[in-house]
Amino acid sequence: FFHPQLPDEPLIFVEVALTANLPSAIDQIIGADRPLVDPQSAKCAIFYSISNCQDGLRGIPFGNYLIKRVVDLLRGELTHLTTFATLSPVPGFATWLARASDGELPPVEDSAYVVRAADYLVNARSPKGEVANSVARFHLGNGARLEAVHADADRSPNGIRQSHGIMVNYVYDLGAIEANLLALSEMDVVAASPKVLKLAQSAVQD
Repeated sequence: FFHPQLPDEPLIFVEVALTANLPSAIDQIIGADRPLVDPQSAKCAIFYSISNCQDGLRGIPFGNYLIKRVVDLLRGELTHLTTFATLSPVPGFATWLARASDGELPPVEDSAYVVRAADYLVNARSPKGEVANSVARFHLGNGARLEAVHADADRSPNGIRQSHGIMVNYVYDLGAIEANLLALSEMDVVAASPKVLKLAQSAVQD
């Protein structure tokens, strides 16, 4: 998005990757050895980075409008795309997990972190009663669905520090956005795939 008074500098921008399938790791999008996909054969448009360029405008929901605008543009230009989704970080997960576990982290097994991350994203709430994770709050608040939780998805030092390497997909199913928003705002129910809901439930039972 640009403003007439700042014609050479965007207010906010989003980076999009065209892929054959939902990615499960950031290297599948930005890794030097990633396979290249012909845009005409791609099935998925993946939003993997949204950057607000003006500090004074932080908190204004440009990202909401930007994603919807980009989806409209992509649907018009690449009519064969079937899935609009993200590959998103989970900042704060490691901190939440340490606090929830009284400092006793689960064994260093990918499956344990996936289960606890699903629990965090589906069930954890902030003191204000909102979805605890800021990135989840943004995408779920735009009507997206939490589709998948991936272990070992971001092996960078920051990815390990903030989320034990976990990343997730949020899917923007245009036909379900209003229903997802209603479930979240009226019933405090996070829209999530059956697989993610099963993971979150297993964490509660344990």
